[in-house]
Amino acid sequence: MRENSKITVCAAHVAPVYLDPRATVAKACRLIAEASEKGADLVVFPESYVPGFPLWTAVAPPYRNHEFFERFVAASIRVPGPEIADLCRAARDAQIMVSMGISESTDVSVGCLWNSNLLIDKDGSILNHHRKLVPTFFEKLIWANGDGVGLRVTETSLGRIGMLICGENTNPLARYALIAMGEQVHMSSYPPIWPTHQPSANDAYDLTSAIRIRAGAHSFEAKAFNIVASSILDETALDALKPLGDEAMDIITGSPRGASMVLNPQGNVIAETASREDELLVADIDLQDCVVPKQFHDVAGYYNRFDIFDFAVDRSPRDPARLPGNDGPRSYDFDMLNSRWARADAAE
Repeated sequence: MRENSKITVCAAHVAPVYLDPRATVAKACRLIAEASEKGADLVVFPESYVPGFPLWTAVAPPYRNHEFFERFVAASIRVPGPEIADLCRAARDAQIMVSMGISESTDVSVGCLWNSNLLIDKDGSILNHHRKLVPTFFEKLIWANGDGVGLRVTETSLGRIGMLICGENTNPLARYALIAMGEQVHMSSYPPIWPTHQPSANDAYDLTSAIRIRAGAHSFEAKAFNIVASSILDETALDALKPLGDEAMDIITGSPRGASMVLNPQGNVIAETASREDELLVADIDLQDCVVPKQFHDVAGYYNRFDIFDFAVDRSPRDPARLPGNDGPRSYDFDMLNSRWARADAAE
């Protein structure tokens, strides 16, 4: 346990500048500074915040989505890349830890993308780089499967931090992997809406309700705090999506919205917002509160039967090719990458 177990966390319930990565990163840098000014030690941004969530895949047939996919590929960003360098510098300048959702592109393909999340430390170094293991439902039209490299809990100055993206928070094995690594703070990132039916349908997907169920379940089972960040729709998104037509826009504007929240180790919501305007949701938490609930159910400790159950995680990178002199796009060394940012700063 850290010497000081009390920290301040922030869920960035905010909209991107839709399909504009440079403007979105500039906005994120301003929000990072603002969260720090509010006293936050950690700020969590939504799923695919840069450059926004690809909603067209939910409301239009694939044959109508080629132009949107081309725009989305062009707006997706590289790790490492200049946008990531800007975010790392913003975290360092504000002395705040940052969790950022991105759509990640790659040098080895002109059309392969991943739904990724980065954890950036207060000194601007990258602590973890997670790719969503399995894209959910219509996301399969956009993103490829991730690997286990980033399925880990990171030991940080703020405690032991893990992350999962949207529907991964429904995957009991992915969640257990983090629980078994001693997670104290969990970060969950979500889109602004999740269209599955006409909004009037009785079984239309209620994103906020689903978030509460998933986030509460993980907090309760892990005995960990959970910071949930959902994005919102603004005029930049609605204007970009208008070519989809009236029916599609009715579904987009009428679908239940997501919410951002912070939950305690009992699974209770201690702060929440469902605002349709940008909001930084700030909450104070005490990691010491994770201890007593472990007496009741410690599924990574005494409340398990390791003689009966066996579980392993393969963290091998899944690169498209292993070439002599090229270890692949995913096997970069974080220290080497972070020294790149330092050299870039010195050059400026």
